[in-house]
Amino acid sequence: MMTDDSTTGETGRISEFGRDGYVFDVIDSGRVGSGEVPGADIPIVLLHGFPERAACWNLVTPILNERGYRTVAPDQRGYSPRARPAAVRDYRISELARDVIALADTLDAPKIHLVGHDWGSGVAWAVAADYPDRVATLTALAVPHPGAYLRAMPRGQLLRSWYMGVFQIPGFAEWALSKGMSNPRAARFGPPGFAEQLQTDIIDYGALTGGLNWYRALKYGDRGLMNRKVTVPTTHIWSDGDVYLSRAGARGCAQMVDAPYDFIVLEGVDHWIPQRRPEQVAEAILARIA
Repeated sequence: MMTDDSTTGETGRISEFGRDGYVFDVIDSGRVGSGEVPGADIPIVLLHGFPERAACWNLVTPILNERGYRTVAPDQRGYSPRARPAAVRDYRISELARDVIALADTLDAPKIHLVGHDWGSGVAWAVAADYPDRVATLTALAVPHPGAYLRAMPRGQLLRSWYMGVFQIPGFAEWALSKGMSNPRAARFGPPGFAEQLQTDIIDYGALTGGLNWYRALKYGDRGLMNRKVTVPTTHIWSDGDVYLSRAGARGCAQMVDAPYDFIVLEGVDHWIPQRRPEQVAEAILARIA
């Protein structure tokens, strides 16, 4: 339902939503409540990763909007200025998942089509596992089911996850990332404009510590999530140029989904799938929805 925690412009459109006193900014685009396209009454919620914000989907959402679908992309916990808890524990994945359900409630959406990239996929897997009655479909980019991720550790994933240890160190991680963005070679680690985007949209915006707190809160995670299967129709998209995520983890997702499942491999693509292959991402989402 539309609540006092949301701000609306045109009928049904939101620019923010709230939960437990926190306010999250939202990019809401496309038709609201369109009956012209079958299934378009279910909004598509897109969750960003690290170090990103809702705008990481800006090349994908216009394609979905043109097909008649409404897209809603939030700046998540730690990124929205009015949703930055001080306690690391408040960034555990169960809280991140509840934020997504609060967004669905604000949209008055009994179900949502859920899409995630990087950490956004991690949250999306948790939402689909714990709230299957609220998720119509799941499309997860890059990051696999947490159980598949863990089981892939001895098969190459551990070495690819080296940076997660660095991110655990308060102060040092912030310093290292801020210092690194002044190095011209930083541009090699992401899509065009990556270093500038990280500096302006994350560091200068005050979102760096909040984003890093997602990693620091892993010690408070729900270990049972590793074994909970997803029971909603799911597509997992992995790119063979991803230096952070192994093929073993991506392939292991099939064992963690007890529903129609597709596995898509993008060849010659790095980690930043929404920016590198927006058309293919949009088509995969649409195929899953159909």
